Amino acid sequence: MRFETITVHAGDRPDARFGAISVPIYQTSTFVFEDVGKTRGFDYSRVANPTRKVLEDTIAQLEGGKAGFAFATGMAAETTVMHLLKAGDHVISGDDVYGGTYRLFQHVMKDFGIDFTLLRMDDRRKIESAIRPNTKMLWLETPSNPLLNITDIEMAVDVARRHNLLTVLDNTFATPYLLRPIEFGVDLVVHSTTKYLNGHCDVIGGAVVTTTEELTERVQFLLNAMGTCAAPFDCWLVLRGIETLAVRMKQHEENTRVVADYLSRHSVVKRVFYPGLESHPGHKIARRQMKGFGGMVSVELKGGMAAVNRFFRSMKVFSLAESLGGVASLAEHPATMSHASMDKDHREKVGITDELVRLSIGLESVDDLIEDLEQALKRR
Repeated sequence: MRFETITVHAGDRPDARFGAISVPIYQTSTFVFEDVGKTRGFDYSRVANPTRKVLEDTIAQLEGGKAGFAFATGMAAETTVMHLLKAGDHVISGDDVYGGTYRLFQHVMKDFGIDFTLLRMDDRRKIESAIRPNTKMLWLETPSNPLLNITDIEMAVDVARRHNLLTVLDNTFATPYLLRPIEFGVDLVVHSTTKYLNGHCDVIGGAVVTTTEELTERVQFLLNAMGTCAAPFDCWLVLRGIETLAVRMKQHEENTRVVADYLSRHSVVKRVFYPGLESHPGHKIARRQMKGFGGMVSVELKGGMAAVNRFFRSMKVFSLAESLGGVASLAEHPATMSHASMDKDHREKVGITDELVRLSIGLESVDDLIEDLEQALKRR
């Protein structure tokens, strides 16, 4: 099946038991056994749930993986993946990852004896020089949050395979509609399903897609043992969102291209971060490995924090809020919002300045979005 058809028909759809077009919500904690030691396929919803399984099968098919797993949050998914490691292991990660990922790495997993090297993932020699005898994982985020940096996945995977490293890629920004990392050899894909997969800002969730039987068994064990699974109703909300993923992503990108072009020509904009612009240093790589460039764009404004604050306070269509990937356009200030947990020195070193604004471009009329940005930029 093609992508758009998978979003609607993957998993047990229509419902095999009663023919329901919409996936039933099995809002139950436990299931009756047929006999001692004999189940009907499910025994306890922490282990597995029919609604959750449809979502997991759908995401696995969309990514082209072996198995999918749905988690309570994106951070629950990432935390579970990190537990594939043990004390004494070393991880190489991009230096401009999502603030919550940075917090997990630097302020949680380090206390469990896992060490991290954070660097810009655009140079093969830098990555190889950071590899130690105890390095076990390469963590990729492309496009990165919030700077939209692009990693050459083929290059990164080649490095990892030569050194027997596990590769993990956060595909939240691109979604499998625009990027299928497993086709480039990535071992594990993670998602915050809160974002584009759900697309309506009404649920929190995460996902992991595996590529081997061994990884599938280990992730399933950890999900059950740690209790990080998603609830049935939350899974249903993500499934409902995925059914329109393809059409939404097309419009997100169409709107974002127009907005990015407009911002790149505005006199009060210092810099635009969008891989769809030919001026972006990762444009050629993004064009090669992605189907499109996505719905996120970041900008640096002139005039310091006072101008940034006036910009935010002047918005009428855009809302000042964290998160991204929903139908409504959002603007946020990474330094004090999504990346506030990132150490200030590190944040400034990687380029997440006080003047940086991240925009999640929604599905409104692009003319209304441009008009809103124009009036807000005039008042900044």
